[in-house]
Amino acid sequence: MSKFSELMHKVFRHQPVAENPNLGGPIKRGITPAPGTAAETATAVATEVDVEAILNKLASEHHEKLDWKHSIVDLMKLVGMDSSIKERKELAAELKYSGDTNDSAAMNIWLHKQVMKKLAENGGKVPASLLD
Repeated sequence: MSKFSELMHKVFRHQPVAENPNLGGPIKRGITPAPGTAAETATAVATEVDVEAILNKLASEHHEKLDWKHSIVDLMKLVGMDSSIKERKELAAELKYSGDTNDSAAMNIWLHKQVMKKLAENGGKVPASLLD
C-alpha cells in the first residue's frame, strides 16, 4: 500500500456509522472492503468523508496536543503513522515533490497541502482554508 493510501485509509476508516431506520441496523459509511484494494478506494469515493470532523475528534482524544491543520508530522502522528523524515521523504517522492527533500521545512509545508488536496480529490470534505 502506498504511503498516501495508508494515510487516507487511516483517516477514512473513522467515518461514523449511521443507523438505517428501514433495517434497524447500522450502515457503515466509508471504507468496508479490504485495505489497499480497488473496492476500498471506490467505496471511499462514493461517500464524502468529513476529514476535519474526523481529525478534530481524533485530536481531542489524543494524549498529545497535535496541530494536524498545519503540520504533516502531527497529522501523520494523529492517524498512527510513522512521521520520521524517512517516511515523509517517501511520501514526498510518491506525491511527486520536485523540491529539495533536505529542506524539510519546505517539504513539510508542501506535503501537508498536497495531502489535504489529495484527500479532497478522493472523497474527503476538506475546508477551503486547508487547501490554499
